[in-house]
Amino acid sequence: METLLLDYEDVEENAEMAEVIVAVEEAFDAYEAGRVQMPAKSYIELPEYNGDFRSMPAYMDAGDWDAAGIKWVNVHTDNPAEYDLPTVLGTMVYSNPRNAFPLSIMDGTSLTRIRTGAAAAVATDHLAVEDATSLGIVGAGVQSYTQLEAISTVREIETVVVADKREEAIERFIERFGDEFDVRSGSIAEAGSCDVLSTVTPVRSPIVSADDLGAHTHVNAMGADAPRKNELGADIITSAKLVIDDYEQCTHSGEINVPWSEGVLSDADLYGELGEIVAGKRPGRTDEDGITVFDSTGLAIQDVATAHVVYERAKQNDNGTRFGLVETELR
Repeated sequence: METLLLDYEDVEENAEMAEVIVAVEEAFDAYEAGRVQMPAKSYIELPEYNGDFRSMPAYMDAGDWDAAGIKWVNVHTDNPAEYDLPTVLGTMVYSNPRNAFPLSIMDGTSLTRIRTGAAAAVATDHLAVEDATSLGIVGAGVQSYTQLEAISTVREIETVVVADKREEAIERFIERFGDEFDVRSGSIAEAGSCDVLSTVTPVRSPIVSADDLGAHTHVNAMGADAPRKNELGADIITSAKLVIDDYEQCTHSGEINVPWSEGVLSDADLYGELGEIVAGKRPGRTDEDGITVFDSTGLAIQDVATAHVVYERAKQNDNGTRFGLVETELR
């Protein structure tokens, strides 16, 4: 038996977004049904390097298939400027749950971007207005690309407004998507007035207020991923229909962690988890809803689901490099 090594090009080539969205939605459904094992994300804080490491193991049974894996990932905010590296780097080990054989070692950096976009798409599909045609993005880094790629899979997005302090980042984004969408630079308020807004920044204090949003905007809050970090003002969080991905992670390190620790939010302010909506236990958007917010911390089952899609397609397409990582002859 051989392990399949998949670099970033292999991952991107085999991560067909529509398939990944389906797999990630299946992961949320399995999570709600109790068919997953997902220990809490563990952190190694590295303040001297302005970064951290996280380990994210999981097993999930999607019904027709099951899978297991672990992602070793980081957030180092100085990487782009100081080392010409992405802020987020990751490695995914994808294993056969039946015998623990490492089926694949794959680039977790691209995998993270893709599964994060897919999670936003699942939330958008359930919480945004059906006729959404405009998408605002705050933060034009690499995570923003898959936000548009994924959300435009579930909604007929025509107009995209991108807000970022870095003009060169906006220019790169427009160059990438300008032929497919009506893309323009704008303020946070202009981005926030769109039908859907995704925030994908590393900021540690709120940059979006309720006044920046439209009356029925759906917000994917994707950037807050550690304690003491949040992107949305308390005036949004306390008035919106608030959906989270995981209670423990969100109250510890998600968008709601700061108002939660300050006593501004309680259980009564949470509408529910996305898995409950996916499973049909709670309705998604209703005619009475105004602003909706999805607080995404990123779940290990999303990585496993995405790795499953990538691995199966790579096998079919004969992509990647096979190598003998494990000695399989018993002695």
